[in-house]
Parts: sequence; C-alpha cells; structure tokens
Amino acid sequence: MHSTLELSELNARVGRLFMAGIPGTEIDRGTEALIRDYNLGGVILFSRNIETPLQVATLCRELQKRAVGDWGTPLFLAVDQEGGRVARLQEPFARFEGNTAIGLDPDPEKKANEFARVTALEMNLVGLNMNLAPVLDVPQGEPEAHLAGRTFGNDPGETARLGRMVIDGLQKGGVMAVAKHFPGLGKTDVDPHHHLPTIPVPEEEMERVSLVPFRAAIAAGVTGVMSSHAIYPAVDPDRSATLSHRVITGLLRERLGFEGLVITDDLEMGAIDRAWGTAEGAVMAFEAGADILLICKDQGKVVDAIEMIMNKIIRGDIPFERLEQSRGRIEKAKSMFLSGYQEVSLDKVRRYFA
Repeated sequence: MHSTLELSELNARVGRLFMAGIPGTEIDRGTEALIRDYNLGGVILFSRNIETPLQVATLCRELQKRAVGDWGTPLFLAVDQEGGRVARLQEPFARFEGNTAIGLDPDPEKKANEFARVTALEMNLVGLNMNLAPVLDVPQGEPEAHLAGRTFGNDPGETARLGRMVIDGLQKGGVMAVAKHFPGLGKTDVDPHHHLPTIPVPEEEMERVSLVPFRAAIAAGVTGVMSSHAIYPAVDPDRSATLSHRVITGLLRERLGFEGLVITDDLEMGAIDRAWGTAEGAVMAFEAGADILLICKDQGKVVDAIEMIMNKIIRGDIPFERLEQSRGRIEKAKSMFLSGYQEVSLDKVRRYFA
C-alpha cells in the first residue's frame, strides 16, 4: 500500500468503487452511512424506489446533497431504463416498447433516436445520470426468457447500428450509457439471475457475432460496459466473465481497447452469489479489472466487500496501482458528465409532468 495514504482515504477510495441499491423511496440511515463513511460511488434505483417523478427527483436531490456535502463529488445515479418490460420509470414518464420493437419498426432509426432523446431528457430532469442500457446481446435463435423483448434482433450489424444511435442520443442528452452484457448473452439457455450459464461459443463465432455491437459501442465512446455473469470456455473455462481477468482485462481492455468504466452486473445474482459469494465476487471482479461493483440489495454485503478489498490492498495482495486505475476512470466519467452538477429543480419537474 502507498505508505503515506491514510486508512480513511483508502477507505474512501475503495468505497467509490461501489454502486448500491437502497431499500425505499426516501434516503435512509443505512444509505446515509454508506455515503458518509465509505464515499459510496453510486446508487441504483429499482421499482421499489420509484413512485412519482417528483418523489424520484426529491430522492435524487437528497442523495446528491449528502454526497456533495460529505465528499464534494456527486454520485452515479443509475437506473435500468431499456424500455419494454425493463423500464423502472413508469407513467407519467414516457413509455417505449423496448429494443425488439425498435428493431422491428419500419423506421428503427427514428424510434431509437426518439427513445434515447426523450429518456435522457426525463432522466436528467429528475436527477438520474446513468442508464444501464442499451442491451447489445445478439440472440442466436430464440432468446432466453429473461432477454425476450430486450434485444434489437439477430443481426449483429443492425444491433451495432441501433445500439450506437441509442448511446449517442443518451450521452448527447447528458446521460451516461452502459452497453450490456459483455461479451454477449445471446446464446445463453439459462437466466443468470438464478443460475450460472456456460456459453460454449468458439472465439471465431464470438468475434463474428457477439463482439460486433460492443466494438461499435466502444467506437461511439460509450461510458460503460456491463459484464455478463456467464462462463465463456473459449476465453476462460473456470470463471464467470465478471470475475475473469482474461475477459475483462485481456479481451475487453487489451484486445478491444476499451478505456471506459467496466461495471459488473448485480453481484447478488445467483450466478455469482451461489458459486463464489457476493462480497467475494466483488473482490474477484475488482481483481479482474472491473471499476464499478454493483450490489443491488444487501448493503451489509457492500460493507463486507469494501473491507475485504481494503485488507487485500493493505496486505499487498492487490496492488495499490490497481485501485488507482479504477479511481482514474471513475473520476474521468464524473468529470465529463457531472462536473457542472446542479441541484435538481423540483419546479421544473412539476411543470414538465403537469
């Protein structure tokens, strides 16, 4: 560990790696403590946290007040707003039918652009700054049930084209886009929310199909890429992509040249929690090269993982330079999208949704 670094500063540098879920529709003591004591990097909102636009805006404003007041840096405030059945923001927020509907539309470009523009506008209005979208998985055959309606279609080139439009539109509107689920769940036959998939795709096929949209997303300057929890034996036969240095660092960073944020899918999913454990999975994902470690429900596991990573850095099991790599990428993303942070205007929210 860096000899002059105080333990409190190390604690804060590790804490900013984490994006956590919160229990309700208002800021609570546990979330306040994560922000105050650990310099939490971000918060993800789900349906349990969302009632009305004004309530979401108030919640986002209070979360940012805490973070900026305690540490001087705004939080990543994320949501899954893909459209279709994975849309946490419901009416009166604009409703869109999802990627599959976009891909099948007679004018898919218009639909993709409209989705991105309006979604960015409304997310910005209530204080949300990161959309965990678009899905860039390319189904080969009928998609597994959890992906139904969420993919643009079976054509990797068309998925790349429409995905890039969504990324461009979201980010021009001030919302960070996150392409998922790298290196592709298009051939999975089980749901990683519950089970650990193995996808025996040859490298040549992966390059020809699954990686095409992600290459396009990287070329478009996508802020983040979310890792899949599946095992890809052609790259790493032993570890989920989320936990694999060969996938995250070797394939995504070195081979594809991605320099932005690598964000894990939820580490409490069965694919990770059952096989490795959530906190342990967070440590392994960080060692593999991930920057943002997503734990969507149990805040106790966030604290456990922070302490485990801290201890490994103190012992020298994880090089301090590894922490600095992620810190630099996190600060770059926040400086690009959040440097002009302004408090949410509740009056603007009232007027827009009147």
